Amino acid sequence: MRLRRKRRIIRSMRKSRQLRCKQDNTGQIKSGDVLLVTTARNEAIRMPYFLQYYRSLGVNHFLVVDNDSTDGLMDYLSGMSDVSVWFTKSSYKNANFGVDWMNALMRKYAHEHWTLVVDPDEFFIYPFCDSRPIQALTDWMDNSSIRSFSAMLLDMYPKGRLDEFPYQAGQNPLEITSWFDAGNYSIKKNAEYGNLWIQGGPRARVFFPDNPKKAPALNKIPLVKWDRNYAYASSTHSLLPRGLNLVYEEWGGEKASGILLHTKFLDTFSHKAAEELERKQHYSSSVEYVAYAESLQQNPDLWCKWSEKYINWRQLEILGLMSKGNWA
Repeated sequence: MRLRRKRRIIRSMRKSRQLRCKQDNTGQIKSGDVLLVTTARNEAIRMPYFLQYYRSLGVNHFLVVDNDSTDGLMDYLSGMSDVSVWFTKSSYKNANFGVDWMNALMRKYAHEHWTLVVDPDEFFIYPFCDSRPIQALTDWMDNSSIRSFSAMLLDMYPKGRLDEFPYQAGQNPLEITSWFDAGNYSIKKNAEYGNLWIQGGPRARVFFPDNPKKAPALNKIPLVKWDRNYAYASSTHSLLPRGLNLVYEEWGGEKASGILLHTKFLDTFSHKAAEELERKQHYSSSVEYVAYAESLQQNPDLWCKWSEKYINWRQLEILGLMSKGNWA
């Protein structure tokens, strides 16, 4: 595993040559700042609320990789003092689905910083997030010698067809995608990396009903006290060294964990799915997007009679989807 980690780091350093810095405000990063790293393509419509949300949580600086956007994303980010931007036209797939680029940026800028790695359609929820900034969580983890924090990806969706609710830039997407599956999840341990592997929810239920094992993984470890010798191995599903993946208790009890509210299913999704299917830049020959394209022809309603409407993090804890562990 040590050799594999070294190879990941060397690979990321090589792939970093594909990045061209367009806005460098990294000199403003201070000791103790919480960083956020993301890769985006044509997400200008999502970015206003995304930045507003994470700034309100207490994120201090954003490191953004723009993968050949054509919607004015870089123009929108221009001049923001807490945002640094790198541009590349290179293959997302050949950069390990963007992971190589982000590993390279974190190696250079995130050493000894708590770092959050999320997509533009993911919103991090943690215990007490409605009353405590993210620094309260990271301070508690520092004091508890915890290096990584897990969050299950929870697919959110509207009640009704996806095209019924037009999304506007700056809008909270949860005003539209306010429903989720409270159950319907499977979990197992990945022997190779020691991380948990979670599947299910509406994507398994609607898009992979006949083969739920092909449904996307929902386990993520998005928040890490970064070290230049760390590396994500497969998206944010697993890390090296392997010990960072032990974000759960094996012998009873609970570790604190969170949720990533996944707001993919807006009215913009049909166009996005068609574009990504044509580009074929996603995992496993874009099998996920093939399933989306086939199902979206009928404009499916992801809502069902077992759907729950999102209220707050305490609701998710009661349902057993996240936990405050021993953080009081």
